[in-house]
Order: sequence, then C-alpha cells, then structure tokens
Amino acid sequence: MVIMSYDSPSSSPVKITISTSGGSRIGLTSPVPRHSLSNNPNSPLSGRGFGDSGDRRRDSGYGKFVTMSKDSRDEFVAYTVQIPSTPDHQFMSESQSSPKSHGNPNDSFIKNTTYTGGFNSVTKTHVRVKSEEEQVELKSKLLCGMEGCDEKLVEGDNQCECGYRICRDCFFDCTENGGGYCPGCKEPYRDAGEEESDVDDDDEPKSEEKDLANSLPRKGRGGGVWLDKKFSLVQSFKAPNQEFDHNRWLFETHGTYGFGNAVWPRDGYEFERGTNNGYENPPNFNQRRNRPLTRKVGISAAIISPYRLLMVLRLAALVCFLTWRISNPNRDALWLWMMSVVCEVWFALSWLLDQLPKLCPVKRVTDLSVLKDRFEPSETNPLHPKGLSDLPGIDIFVSTADAEKEPPLVTANTILSILAVDYPVEKLACYLSDDGGSLMTFEALAEAASFAKIWVPFCRKHNIEPRNPEAYFGQKRDPLKNKVRLDFVRERRRVKREYDEFKVRINALPESIRRRSDAFNAQAELKAKKQQREIGENPFEPIKVPRATYMSDGQQWHGSWSSPEAEHSKGDHAGIIQIMLVPPKPETVFGTNDDDKENLIDAKDVDTRLPMLVYVSREKRPGYDHNKKAGAMNALVRASAIMSNGPFILNLDCDHYIYNSSALREGMCFMLDRGGDKICYVQFPQRFEGIDPSDRYANHNTVFFDVSMRALDGLQGPMYVGTGCIFRRIALYGFSPPRATEHHGWFGGRKIKMSLRKPKVPKNHDDDEMILPIIGDRNQGDEFIKALIPERFGDSTHLMDSIAVAEFGGRLIHELRGKDSQGRPAGSLAVQREPLDSTAIAEAIKVITCFYEDKTEWGKRVGWIYGSITEDVVTGYRMHNRGWRSVYCVTKRDAFRGTAPINLTDRLIQVLRWATGSVEIFFSRNNALFATRRIKFLQRVAYFNVGLYPFTSIFLIVYCIIPALSLFTGKFIVQSLSVTFLVFLLAITLTLCMLALLEIKWSGITLHDWWRNEQFWLIGGTSAHPAAVIQGLLKVIAGVDLSFTLTSKPGAAEEGDDEFAELYEFRFTILMIPPVTIILLNMVAIAVGVFRTMYSPFPQWSKLLGGVFFSFWVLSHLYPFAKGLMGRRGKIPTIVYLWSILICIVVSMLCVYIHPPLGTQGYMKF
Repeated sequence: MVIMSYDSPSSSPVKITISTSGGSRIGLTSPVPRHSLSNNPNSPLSGRGFGDSGDRRRDSGYGKFVTMSKDSRDEFVAYTVQIPSTPDHQFMSESQSSPKSHGNPNDSFIKNTTYTGGFNSVTKTHVRVKSEEEQVELKSKLLCGMEGCDEKLVEGDNQCECGYRICRDCFFDCTENGGGYCPGCKEPYRDAGEEESDVDDDDEPKSEEKDLANSLPRKGRGGGVWLDKKFSLVQSFKAPNQEFDHNRWLFETHGTYGFGNAVWPRDGYEFERGTNNGYENPPNFNQRRNRPLTRKVGISAAIISPYRLLMVLRLAALVCFLTWRISNPNRDALWLWMMSVVCEVWFALSWLLDQLPKLCPVKRVTDLSVLKDRFEPSETNPLHPKGLSDLPGIDIFVSTADAEKEPPLVTANTILSILAVDYPVEKLACYLSDDGGSLMTFEALAEAASFAKIWVPFCRKHNIEPRNPEAYFGQKRDPLKNKVRLDFVRERRRVKREYDEFKVRINALPESIRRRSDAFNAQAELKAKKQQREIGENPFEPIKVPRATYMSDGQQWHGSWSSPEAEHSKGDHAGIIQIMLVPPKPETVFGTNDDDKENLIDAKDVDTRLPMLVYVSREKRPGYDHNKKAGAMNALVRASAIMSNGPFILNLDCDHYIYNSSALREGMCFMLDRGGDKICYVQFPQRFEGIDPSDRYANHNTVFFDVSMRALDGLQGPMYVGTGCIFRRIALYGFSPPRATEHHGWFGGRKIKMSLRKPKVPKNHDDDEMILPIIGDRNQGDEFIKALIPERFGDSTHLMDSIAVAEFGGRLIHELRGKDSQGRPAGSLAVQREPLDSTAIAEAIKVITCFYEDKTEWGKRVGWIYGSITEDVVTGYRMHNRGWRSVYCVTKRDAFRGTAPINLTDRLIQVLRWATGSVEIFFSRNNALFATRRIKFLQRVAYFNVGLYPFTSIFLIVYCIIPALSLFTGKFIVQSLSVTFLVFLLAITLTLCMLALLEIKWSGITLHDWWRNEQFWLIGGTSAHPAAVIQGLLKVIAGVDLSFTLTSKPGAAEEGDDEFAELYEFRFTILMIPPVTIILLNMVAIAVGVFRTMYSPFPQWSKLLGGVFFSFWVLSHLYPFAKGLMGRRGKIPTIVYLWSILICIVVSMLCVYIHPPLGTQGYMKF
C-alpha cells in the first residue's frame, strides 16, 4: 500500500510510506542514532533506540529529512529522503524560533581536537585550535528566494507549483537567460513556453527509471495528491519474496503478456488513470545501465582440456611408479629404499592436494561504464535527481605499527594515493591505525593532509596515474605522454617542488621532534629545580623529570614517548583519535583560479573536496593481549562503524598504495552486480615494486597470485591474503550470507541450496560458527536480537545500532537482488551523511579501549580472527565456512602496488612467519577437516593444503640428503637403473613440464617466474619451513608463544644509491644452516662418488650417474641461495663455514660407520 499525505505545517510537509523489501528499520542519513546534550527533540542528536518504529524527522543546513517507511505484517524498512527547503517551506526546529540560528546542533564537532581515553581514565578532549561557528540567517518569506536578491514579493508575482518564491525581475531573468527553469524544483515554468502536451513520450523514463526511491508526490486538484506516473507498480505492490501470480496481475491491470503487461502497462490502465489508448515505449534492454557489471570469462577449451587430461595422466603415472617402487625394493640398501619411497609417496600426495583446486580456473572482467550509468548522477539519468552518487560508502583501513621499520614517508604516500582515488568523495573515509602510538606517524599524517590539498586537485585535473607522488615523480617514462592541457607542465613543476619540500619536512620530523622535546624537557627540569629550592630541599639532590615527547603546540604527546615511561610506551598508552580531515560536504566544491601563492594550480573546474581522514591509535595496557594486527583491525572496524559506517571496508598495508585510481570501482562492480550479496570480499592480487630484475627469491610470487588464486576463483573464491581486499562489513560481523549451498555425499556431489532467512536448525545442533543473517521478518526478529547482545559485539549501543544501517547500504538494488534476498530502492543511498559530533567520537574512543573485547565474540567469530600469526587466512576461511563466496579481481592496470623484502634474511623470516601460521592452523579448529558442509570439497582441499604444506619440509630435507648418502655409500634408491624406472621417471618429468607450460599459457606468467618459484620452494622448504614446524609443535605441545617479527619496509632509494643494495646485504640467521649443509654434503658427495668410481676395479657408472643427477637437481634449486650467501663480493661468513663443516663431518662419519669401505669392516667395530 502506498500512502502519501501532508502533515501539519510544523512537521515535514510530506510523509511517504512505501512498500518495498524487508529489513530492519534504519535511517540512511545517519550511520547510527546519536545521543548528545542537545535539548532539541527534532535534533538528530536526541535519543533514539534501535528499531524504533516512530517517525524520525530532523533538520539540517541542507533541508528537511523525511522518513519513508514501509509497514506490513511480515517486514518493514525505513529510509530517509531529503526535501530541499524553499522560502515557502522553511523547516525550523523548536530551537530555531528566532530568525538567526547558530547552525546545526550536530555541528558541535571541533576540527582540531584530539580525543583520548582508556583504562581507568575518562575520555578527554584536547583542543588545539578552537573553531568558530558561523551564524546562518534565514531569509524572510516576504523576500525573493534567489541568492543575492533582497527584493520584496508583490502579490501576483509569477510562482512555480513547487511554491518557490521569486520576484518579477528574477523570474524574467530565469525565463530569458536561465532556460525557463524554476531555481527551486529545476522544472520548466508553464509560462516559459513548455506545455505539458508538448513533452515527447520518448522522454518518459524506462523500466529501471520508474523505481525512484526519492521521487516526491505531485499535487493534485483540490489539495489532494495523485501517484506519480514514474512509480513502479510491480515494485510497489508485488511481495518481493513470494511467488508472482501472473493471472492476478493480468486481471488487475487489464494487461497482456509482453508489452503492456503489469511491468509495462498501457497509459490508460496504470493506476486506472487517463484514457490514452497509446502505448509506452518498451524499455531498451540494450541500454548500458541494463547490462551486467561483471562477466566471467572461462579458459579456452583448447588449453584447459589438455591441462586436465595431463593432470589425470600424471596422476596415473605417479600411481604406477609408486606401485612399482613399492613392489621392487632394493635389497642391498633397504634403509635407503625405504626413505626414498616414503618421501615419494608424500610428494605425490602433496602434489595432488596442490593440483586438485586448479581444475576450474576462471577470469573476470568488469564494465565501469555500466557502474557509472547505474549509480552515478548525470543529466540523462533520472534515477538520481538530487545529483548525489548512489554508490555505497567505503571505509579504508591502513595499518602501521613501527615508525622505524615502516618509514612515515611510505605511509604518507599511501594515504595520499587513497585521498586521490576515483570514487565519490563523500562516500570515502580513511583510517590510519598506528599501533605504536608514534608522534612521528601522527605529524607525518598531518603533513600529508596538508599536502593533499594540492596533490588531490592536481591528480583529478590532469588524470594522474599513479596517484602516489613518490611513484609518480619517480617514473622513468615521459610524463607528458597523453597530456593535452597547456598548464600541465607549469603546474607539475610547482607540485613537484611542493612535494620535495614535503619530503624534507617528513624526513626532518625525527630531529624536529627531538629538539622540540629537549627544549620543553629542559624547561620542565628548570621549573622542578626552582620548586625544589622554594620548598627548601637539598639543591644538589638529583631530580627525576620524565623525558616526555611534545607536540608542536607544546602539549605532551598522549602516545608512546622516545624515552618510554609509564603509560607512554608502545605497549602502554591511551587510546587516541584525531580527525585530520573533516567529512566533506555532499555538494561539489570547485577551486578558484586566483594566481597567488596559495593556489598553485588552477582548480576552478576541479572538485577540491577531500575524503575524511582519521588517525587512530588504540589503547594498550600491560596485562592485556592486544592480538597484534588482527586486534588493530578490529578496533578500526568498531571505531569506523560509529564515525562513518561504510558498508564496505578496504584494508591496506602501509606500504601498499593504490596504483589504479579506479580499483575501488572495479571491486564494487562485483559487490553490486547480480549475486553480489553472497560475496564476502573481493581480493586483489599483490604486485610489488623494487624487486631485482632477476627476482632471485621469487618475491613477485606470481605462481601463487596468478595461478593458484585464479584457480580458487573458479571454486568458492580466493583466500584472503592480508591486504588489498574489499570486505562486506556484515560478513566481518560474523553474519551468514542470504543464501548458501550445502554439499553432501562423497566429494560434495549432492548439493542442497538453502535460504538462510529462516534456518531450520535441529534442537540438539549447536553450531558456534553460524550467526543468522539480518532478517526483516518480525517473527524471526528474536534471533537477530540475540545476535546483537553485548556478549557478541560489546556494550556499545551505537555500534549495534549501526549494523542494520551497514547491512542496508550493502544490499543490491531491487532489480538485481536474488531469490529470498532483500534489496534497496535505486537512489536510496544518494543522501548526505550526518556530520560527526563529539558524542560519536567519545563513543569511538570507548570501543578502542583495551578492555572492550573482554567477554565478547571479537576475534572468535566477529571481525578478524585471533589465535594465528596468519590471521588473514583464518578470517577468510571462517567466511567461506559460513557459506560466503569471494571473488578475485585482476585488473588490466595493477590495482595496488607495494614493497617486498629482497634481502635473503628478511625473505626467510617472512616465509617462516607464514609457515608458522599454517602449522598453527593445522593444529587448531580452523583445520579444513572440521569445515562445515557449506564449503566446497575442492575449496576444503585447498584450505587443508594451507595447513599441511610446511610438513613437506621434513621429507624434502631427507630427499635432498639421499643423493649424497647414495654417493657416499655407493648404493642407490633402486637395485639398478632399469628401463622401467627410467620410463616412469621420464613420464613424470615430462607431464610436470607440460603442465607448467599450460599453466603459463592460461595464467599469463612467464617460464622464468615458474622456475624461480620452483627454486624458492626448495629453499624455503629446507630452511624456514622446518623451523616453522618446530615452532608450531612447541606452541601446541609446550605452550611456548611465538614472537612476531615485523617485516621492514624499504624506503625510497636516494639518487646515486644502488636501488638493489639491500639484495646484497647479509645477516646471519640459524635458518641458513640446513640448506648450506645440504649444498656442502652434495658437493663433497659428488667428488667422493666420482673418485670412488674412477679407482674402483668394478666401477658402477649407472649408480654414479643416478646419484650425480639427483645431486645436481638439488644444487640447481639451491643456486639462488648460494649466490645470496656470497653477497656482492662473494664472501661467506665464517660462522656458516664452521656450522656446515661440523655437520658434514658428523654425517660423513655416520655414513662410513654404517657402510665402511671393503676390507675395513674389522677395524670399524668398537
């Protein structure tokens, strides 16, 4: 039922109740219902509880906000539209009884204020620069409504039907120079020569255009209202989650199938109005906005079919080879035969687990033009009449923990690339998590916010790519390519000079902070000595004055100090929130073309607004487990839910910047397309800069990102790899998807599709993994309320109230929603956000305290999951385990780029951390063996292999030593090199090479990338992976906790320095001992085997050839490792020689003792 009526003059002029999809009652203009000290009952800061069914009306500086609600027995949803104020309808609250007002009551936000708080302390505000509130005067209703005109109105002046008051002179000016459009409603004047009968029928909006969420009712005769013709009959009356009764609708609309039916009725039958016998033009389905946003492109059958066939052939060859090996033991060396067979069986199993998920690789492409036409405002798009974007909001998280290992300049460049991204400015919010509470990071962020006022308009005006200033100005290609504006060279030179000065200021921050702090500390010491003399104490007695770190305004820094003190160290400091850039206005703000020093570029046609930028440092106290990066991310999730509440979240490492300014739009194409409501996250591949040309240690990791991840995209989706990922917020909250598929039977062959709106769970079934989805049925509302209890999300009502708003913002529009799914009307997100106030920020301080997560589900089922060093893989696994799916988005231009450690030691430590996390997963409840039936079989295999692959290192080390043992003893793994053995060996090798070639063909990697990956697989498997297994077992068995080593982020190389100087640095680590030992053993064994065979009276060349072949196979894979040990000058540290020679001597003595040379058996007995 659709009801539209006028309220009293004191309230909103229009009340719209609309029947649409279900959901919880929400208000889109405010992410949360806020509570403040305002006494105005109509203020948005007045108390409102979650799920309140009463009308919500509020005023703002931009007009009146009116609640549109839908009520039925089954479901209800509320959303808010904005009605612009006119001189005839000035919306004033009770507190605005005088002509002058002091602005919106929620504008109590103070721009330059730092908020702190935490354990056993109240939330405090530290004002640095007080802001002055501007007074806004409301025009009298007796004056002309045109801006700048103060003429009085005369009775009989020409007025539009909308009631906009305009004087006679301004009216004539509008009709003659303004095209005859009313400045209030933007509709043509009837007296301007455009009669209603002259409107062409072809201009009538088509099918999608009819579903206008914010279309206002038009006046009818006699003071009533009649329904707008643009309103969709089907979307208004049809129950979205019920079967469609064709006979009923054909009877009620007097329509027929096809054109003229209920979807496209004749003019004469729509709402039974009019007598025109003509027809509307049917919607053009070839229009761009009716096309899909994404498209899945399968691999060519000429490639994928032989690829799958070769997998079967190689599996058959492995089975036959292992069968032959087991049935033909080597009687002369059973111990050698047994070791080799066990290792080969494990390698075959490991290969199978790695290869099975690669059966269904896919590629995906997006269409950004369709996204723009469907969600962006334009002159030809009537779905967004207010000129605001209908795209959902995105909160971007950037994490950093150590200003020394992660240079502030790198972090600042990442922030600048985010602020300049190509996405609606009012829909973005950037949060920097500084887990170390460093003042250097804080001031670097402030410098970046200041420089962004120059850099962002420059990027938008000249379409700069990439929008990281360090990467852009460091490019070696011609910067003038494809540039046509005459002022580009001049403005680029100015911006480059400003950036150079910006870099100098960032680099000078440590020294500047030190000098400033020393000066203030000296003053504090002098003051303390003066007080000592005044109270009569011994002036020679030393005084202990804390060495504090001071901000530029003379206040003590609330985070960690350079000289750690109690409550001011990296593990003990208060929570801090500072808004660097306030939320932008919804309207576009163009710059000026004044040629002065402040305006370095001509931005008169450029939007100069900047997204909201917030500095966050969560509270840390001794005795609390802060859960490293996962805990910092969860703190940002809670704080952002209160401050901006974007339905989607992008997380980036501080060294991963946005390389493609359209990356967010490409990711949103998957989230907003048909079926996107089942997607929990969109993962982008990781691309790296600063890698040596030869990629010695496989830092690019292209085999994983371009082969394995593409293959997983054809199953249930790629894994989450820690950065470059767009999340659906409610998926992070632990909710299940609207629909899921359970896989039963062998290998999940029997599928059962189910809707999770009304789950049927047995009484004796206690599934701790599942949280019911947000549902709109009142009868099922108790389940949703149970999911929002404080034991799950904490005791913040602001946070819990924001969940329903985030869920609504992430819905698909009605035309694209799936079965049993809830949608939203097109244009329902084209509203402005409610401004921040001090109450919201104080609540945000509360949710980042160290004790907020106590006795909640954060880190267990909500947010990033705790308990593993590799929290990223576990978090993605939990989402897939609930039935969500993910998507892999490979863009034509890299979406993000970052840095990777090219030094051997740092690379091994990085791999050690990943492998240790995998061992932790294997011995936890996150092992894929315990997965639910909502995860596909091959996806389960992929996750199981993630936890199992480090254990391959045990067998790999043994197999790399076997060739040396064979050469030392003169024995071999087989009795003799028979033709059968050689044929099997040749078949296995050839099928492996052919599979690699086909992988290269469909994935786009190179043969060099594949070979580097094979080499580092053996390097990591003999160094970092065994240590990871030992560490993981110690943690599981003995409870020994593991320390987390932060990977150093390389800074930008100075001019004249070697860009890859770090590649040749050598720092010894115990991880290097096993591979060095293997290298020396095989080299010595080759020499021993050759001399023994040459001087033997009965030389066995076949066994020598087999042993030497496998030794060279091992040495060829370890060659990059050996080259890294030598450094730039080819020197190996003495400690490496000592350890390796000692181990070689021990192993050689054992071999000689077990298998002594002929004629010496009697002497070897002890």
